[in-house]
Amino acid sequence: MPWKIHKKRHLTSFQVIILGFAGVILFGALILMLPISSVQGIITPFHKALFTSTSAVCVTGLAVLDTGSYWSVFGQTVIMFLIQIGGLGVITTATAVFILSGRKISIMQRSTMQNAISAPKVGGIVRLMSFILKGTLLIELIGALFMMPVFCHDFGLRGIWMSIFHSVSAFCNAGFDLLGTKWHPFVSLTSYAVNPVINIVIMLLIIIGGIGFFTWEDIYLHKFQFKHYHMQSKVILTITLCLILLPAVFFFFQDYGNLSGIHRLLASLFQAVTPRTAGFNTTDLSMLTGASKAMMILLMLIGGSPSSTAGGMKTTTFALLLLNVLATFQSRDDVTAFGRRIDVGVIKNAATIAMMYFILFFAGGMTISVYEGLPLSSCLFEAASAVGTVGLTLGITPKLHILSQIILIILMYLGRVGGLTLIYAVFSDKNKRKAKLPLDKIIVG
Repeated sequence: MPWKIHKKRHLTSFQVIILGFAGVILFGALILMLPISSVQGIITPFHKALFTSTSAVCVTGLAVLDTGSYWSVFGQTVIMFLIQIGGLGVITTATAVFILSGRKISIMQRSTMQNAISAPKVGGIVRLMSFILKGTLLIELIGALFMMPVFCHDFGLRGIWMSIFHSVSAFCNAGFDLLGTKWHPFVSLTSYAVNPVINIVIMLLIIIGGIGFFTWEDIYLHKFQFKHYHMQSKVILTITLCLILLPAVFFFFQDYGNLSGIHRLLASLFQAVTPRTAGFNTTDLSMLTGASKAMMILLMLIGGSPSSTAGGMKTTTFALLLLNVLATFQSRDDVTAFGRRIDVGVIKNAATIAMMYFILFFAGGMTISVYEGLPLSSCLFEAASAVGTVGLTLGITPKLHILSQIILIILMYLGRVGGLTLIYAVFSDKNKRKAKLPLDKIIVG
């Protein structure tokens, strides 16, 4: 009987990415369980530590325990590092360690890095990683320095720590804050609703972190010469601008008529920027109209841009769906943008990702609503916040039972690792059908 030769099975780069995120989440949860991580010096229940760690690594911001009042400085520091790792990506962070240690990076590792940040090619990936790391640290430092005078004025020397934490949290689109107290938890940035410095700096950090590292590179290389940017950067910047200005105008006239002057303008702009996976809020979201909550759900599902610190189904996915609709209306076979034709396979991927996010969002929200006996609209808001890795809440997340919190944990995780990463990690190329089946027609519409 001949011997069977079994080939050693290696993990694909996509499987490494999703397992890497899972490993960091579990490790973070175990550290947060330690008594040193809480103000009271008690052991935090595993499910609450896991929820917090998942929310931090997946840069979401949903919380079952108030970050400012429950966690000690050690616990807050752990959360900040988890946010930083999650924002940059587990693979990017691991690469930083390799670069700093001077170790040689293999072809397999370079391929994993390419998939982790959705790079178009392997060549120059290490140089790009160095650019991302240096840019991240510089931007977060500048953000912290701008906020420091305000926080130091209000909190003394603790303001230094608060500036650093909020700068990292905003840049990584995480939405965690330290402003809650034992008597007033989960307040986010509501006490700074009329402070232009905090509002503008936080918004800029959110936008810069959310437009993506390749857009950074285009801006760095070509400055303000928009015509020289890659087509993807042009699409990202255009759709990002539209997704900020149009909702801001909507919120300005829909919800904030009772505010005046700069307060109304800042509130409208901030609430348009923050649903793009950031999770901060300067007003009470439960007081928004139904139409405004629906607008926020849409913005949360869209999320940020590819290869950025943000989650969600991505701005490019939404833009491609719109461009495909426009091409259909104009009876054009090709989908185009800025004088370039877009591959049909990319359009199929966009439709697949959008459908996956919609199914996760609706199934998660409906399950929580049935199990908790809460209004569907509120549960859909929390589900969109989780799968879009946003962190905005109508206040029901801390009150949910363990099963519902587990559902949100799963949504946060799936929302952060990304649709295509999950699909490629689960379904191998080996399962592709080589022979084509007979063609047939089906009527739609």
